[in-house]
Amino acid sequence: MTLFEQIRKVAIAFALIVMLTVTTACGSATVSQADRTSSPAVIGRDVAYSELERGNTSSGQTFGDWVVQTSKGLIKDAYVRDNNKLGVVISRDVRPTDVKPLAKSLVQGFHKNFPNQDLTVLVYGPDKKLILTTQYDVQTKQVKYS
Repeated sequence: MTLFEQIRKVAIAFALIVMLTVTTACGSATVSQADRTSSPAVIGRDVAYSELERGNTSSGQTFGDWVVQTSKGLIKDAYVRDNNKLGVVISRDVRPTDVKPLAKSLVQGFHKNFPNQDLTVLVYGPDKKLILTTQYDVQTKQVKYS
């Protein structure tokens, strides 16, 4: 790996961490108990992919929209389910070496918006195939990748 590639990787990870930290800290999204206990949306077979909502709660919808808008094209789509599971579809611009730092940044921002619960971030490739699962354990404050 050249020095330029290493600097680029670190710069992207740092920019995402700063972006997620600053904008989530300034956001006003609060999670009510009603949002946490709402049942998942039922999606029929005849619903096209583009018609799926970004979240099955209002705060999840807001966070999913925010992730796509602030990613500057790195994330093509996002969804939040039950305020503890975030799925993102990355663009072709994301290098394989940048997937893990991106997932870690997403976990950090997700945790700031939905604290005090275990979280899962699912990263899908541009072909919508799962490439990385990131889990945050609130008890140990550890992030695991699989």
